[in-house]
Amino acid sequence: MTSELAKKQCVPCSGGVPPLKGEEIQSLLERLGGGWEVVADHHLEKEYSFGNFADALAFTNAVGAIAEEQGHHPDICLSWGKVGLKIWTHKLDGLSESDFILAAKADEVLVG
Repeated sequence: MTSELAKKQCVPCSGGVPPLKGEEIQSLLERLGGGWEVVADHHLEKEYSFGNFADALAFTNAVGAIAEEQGHHPDICLSWGKVGLKIWTHKLDGLSESDFILAAKADEVLVG
């Protein structure tokens, strides 16, 4: 099932706007779905578990392809059986809607 956020496209940030805070973040987090954590109103984090290294690597490569397509790049930590994603908008040094969109698209990799 494709989420509403996953259907959207990331929008390049040119800076000059404030990062999201408080209720804006909570509203998007609720729409995003489970497993994501907002850290210090600054970034999103989630760890995905896999049964082996090959599946974790395939997920990493799929998320990397989406990141390139969207022009919005997460920090990715790959290890045996797990992948950690950390997402924020660097130009804002905080969160934007595009971060939640990318997070939803990463979750869709497991569904699709």
